Amino acid sequence: MIEFTMPSLGADMEAGTLSEWLVKAGDKVKRGDIIAVVDTQKGLIDIEVFDEGVIQKLVTKEGEKVPVGSVLALILSDKEQGNVKEEKPEISPIIEAKATEKVAVVPPARIKASPLAKKIASDQGIDLTNIKGTGEEGVITKEDVEKAIAAKEKPQEVKRAASSETIRMAIAAAMSKSNKEIPHYYLQTKIDMRNSLNWLSEANKQRSLKNRLLPVALLLKATAKALTIVPDLNAYWENGLQRKADINIGFVISLRGGGLMIPAIHDGAKKSVDEIMATLSDIIPRARVMKLRSSELSDSTITVTNLGEGSVETVFGVIYPPQVAIVGFGNISEQPWAENGMLDVRPVLSVTLAADHRATDGHIGSRFLTELNNILQNPEAI
Repeated sequence: MIEFTMPSLGADMEAGTLSEWLVKAGDKVKRGDIIAVVDTQKGLIDIEVFDEGVIQKLVTKEGEKVPVGSVLALILSDKEQGNVKEEKPEISPIIEAKATEKVAVVPPARIKASPLAKKIASDQGIDLTNIKGTGEEGVITKEDVEKAIAAKEKPQEVKRAASSETIRMAIAAAMSKSNKEIPHYYLQTKIDMRNSLNWLSEANKQRSLKNRLLPVALLLKATAKALTIVPDLNAYWENGLQRKADINIGFVISLRGGGLMIPAIHDGAKKSVDEIMATLSDIIPRARVMKLRSSELSDSTITVTNLGEGSVETVFGVIYPPQVAIVGFGNISEQPWAENGMLDVRPVLSVTLAADHRATDGHIGSRFLTELNNILQNPEAI
């Protein structure tokens, strides 16, 4: 039996409230299905399942607040289902004899609803038995169903919007813990971005305005590739250094109402620059309306903060535990650049690394920044 538990959606989360179940006992689920909605300080988060099987029992009730790690549901795996034999109960002769007798069956009351109302209700998962019809002779109309849908969605939308007020407090708690518990060390370097910007310019000539690549997509890809060479920074510190096989980059996104969200860009090393750009185009709007999946908030193995759109040249980040590093990119600006005894003006990017001194040291951090620079000097090979 698989235990589906309340996930940890960050170092600042200790508990969550089960807002809504999207499945019931007996439903079949597969990896990636969203089966519940949990209310946290970061808003209402869609919770995914990472196993395949059948929902055996919903342990936690809607509206119940439970600690991280608590069992929410029990899932019978596909393998376990194969081992379950259907047992035929023994029937006594008396019961068997009575079973042959005719029993009157009372048919359920027929629901009166227009065909359009039935279709909309079916598409939206609305139970018509809970709706009182306002049409002639009590027939349920399209408007009745639309009102039921609006009533169902309204509380969730309000909670999503209201929860943004608590995000800054949640971040403050996590960052305070980070500063107290993690011995940070900081490194900074400057990178000549002329080759990278020229490569982007040529690549965008072949793309529509909608599909053009932004510098941040190339920076994220370069970061992921550098981590494949220096993997100690792609890790957690939990009772020692634990390297992570997947490179899931947490990308800092500022919210219009204040606060930050840090969703994960999964498998950054395996994605192309175009795929990373497409992921950003999808995830940034969803983050700003707080419609992220649980895996997007819990899977980050390193964080990147990018202030390239502003006028800030250098940013020094604070590590988000249990991660062991955060990379900061400032804006790209024209600066004097000396090379081979000659002075020139180049587009220059300031890059910082904040890392956990328990997990790595300055030598490892320096190697990472060197590899990042080498990659950005040869973007065509990325």
